[in-house]
Amino acid sequence: MRPMILLAALVLGPIMATTVSAQIDDICGDTGVMPGLDSPFAHVPYVYGKITLKGFDPASKFPKVTIIFSDVGQTANRYAVGRSGNYCFRRTGGGGTLVVEVDGIEVARRTLTAFGSSQQREDFEIEAAAHQRTVPAAVIKAPSKFARPLNEKTVELYKKAAEAEQKNDTVSEVKILNDIVAIDPDDFVAWAKLGSVYFLQNLYPESDAAYRKCLALRVDYTPAWINVGQLRVAQKQFAAAVEIYKYAAALEPDNARIYRLLGEAYLQNKQGSLAVEVLDQALKLDPVGQAECHLLKGRLFELARAKELATKEYKAFLAKVPDHPDKKKLEKFIAANPE
Repeated sequence: MRPMILLAALVLGPIMATTVSAQIDDICGDTGVMPGLDSPFAHVPYVYGKITLKGFDPASKFPKVTIIFSDVGQTANRYAVGRSGNYCFRRTGGGGTLVVEVDGIEVARRTLTAFGSSQQREDFEIEAAAHQRTVPAAVIKAPSKFARPLNEKTVELYKKAAEAEQKNDTVSEVKILNDIVAIDPDDFVAWAKLGSVYFLQNLYPESDAAYRKCLALRVDYTPAWINVGQLRVAQKQFAAAVEIYKYAAALEPDNARIYRLLGEAYLQNKQGSLAVEVLDQALKLDPVGQAECHLLKGRLFELARAKELATKEYKAFLAKVPDHPDKKKLEKFIAANPE
């Protein structure tokens, strides 16, 4: 399945504490959490929001949408998003990462800054790929890029694996996925999924082995290459991550998200000039969806004491995301460091 396009996200900043409490409780209430009761004065940090699917065929089965959150204070937490699209996570550390998966394929990733309001809203709009859109009944849908023949022997196992994932039962999910590849060792999608589940358990050698199995079967399976890159970053093998993302970009040269991930890997590998080049490419391909690249470049320029360049990037970011929670802090920096 081709990765879907991440459109502009609306980040709605709070105006008054009472407004924030009502807003966050309305969204988090779907997940069984009531931050307004937990923290009426917004002292307990949460990240929450809504995931909106656009253009999907209403006659088809509702896709499985999962959002994953991790920060420096905790390992990844997964939440299966219902039709409301609402999600909510309690934060224990600074910064963090949100990842959105649709039917097991990562379609969006966003890095959260360590500064800003303690209760932060992050919304996503996910646009359907061409083969997932509403089409006339007489039109036959083209198969996805990575489609493979259905194996009747593993259909029920896939259903059980999905149920285990919704329950966050990774032990059962690993067992079921291993059963799938035992029956159908050529199922590269199952191998990739197994690698992802091992990765979430911090079982890096097992994750690496599963991804290798996947890519030996389907070397152009870009979602696996992206995940291998993330595995290398987690292992602090930044130079290796750079090479992997470069290869993924060669496979999908129009995928803006890959260029952003490559830019982040360059930054972690202390190759700032190369990072700027690929972050610019991400912005060229998706100016609004990858607006976060302006923040990454701005921070790099700050560290390099090129504050006028940082100001330029922060201005460009706020022009695209005017209601970002860190708006006041960025505006303060801009005022103190005019171009």
